[in-house]
Amino acid sequence: MDLKGFDRPGRHGGGDIRSVKVMIAGGFGTGKTTMVRSVSDIRPLTTEETLTQASAGVDDLIGVADKSQTTVSLDFGKIGLNDSLVLYLFGTPGQERFWFLWNGLFKGALGAVVLVDTRRLASSFRAIEEMERQQVPFVIALNVFPDSKDFPVEEIRDALDIPAHIPVVSFDARDRASSRDVLVALIRHLKERSVVAGESR
Repeated sequence: MDLKGFDRPGRHGGGDIRSVKVMIAGGFGTGKTTMVRSVSDIRPLTTEETLTQASAGVDDLIGVADKSQTTVSLDFGKIGLNDSLVLYLFGTPGQERFWFLWNGLFKGALGAVVLVDTRRLASSFRAIEEMERQQVPFVIALNVFPDSKDFPVEEIRDALDIPAHIPVVSFDARDRASSRDVLVALIRHLKERSVVAGESR
C-alpha cells in the first residue's frame, strides 16, 4: 500500500505502528463532531462554540434550526483499528466562513470521509469538490438522522455525481461501531486504489 500520508512508524508490541491522517469533512451540521466523539479512543479535542445572534444571516441553519453549537476550527480524535494501524482524525469546520482553514488541515491526509445529510445534500457539495480538487481519496458516509428518508444508494450517488468506484455507506454518527465501520470502509478503499495503481504501472 502506498504510504503517502503515513507518519514514521513507531514500535509497539514488537511490530511497526503506522499512523494515518484522515479527514472527517462535510457540510454544516452533518455530524462530523459527533462522529469524532463517538469513535475516538481518547477524549477528543473539539473547538465548538455557541451559535449566537451574530451568526444570523451568515450561517445557513436551514434543516438544522435546533443546532446550538458549531465547530470553529477543527475536531481531533484518534482510533486504533488494529495493533498496527492508528488513525488520527481531523474534523473540518462546516460553515463557509471557516473554509479558509481547510487547506492547512488537508496537508498530509491519506484519505477522507465526507459526511452527508440526505435531507440536505447540497450542504456537502463543497466538501466533495474540495476532495476532488486536492485529489484526496474519500468515501461518502450517509449519516442517518431520525427523520431521514431512506433513499436508494444509487439515487444518492447520482444526486451527488459520485463515480461508481467511490464507496457510499450509511451509518449513525452517534454509534461507535457504526462510525468505525465507515473508517474501515475508507481503509479498504485506499488499499483497493493502491492495488489498482500498482497493476497499472
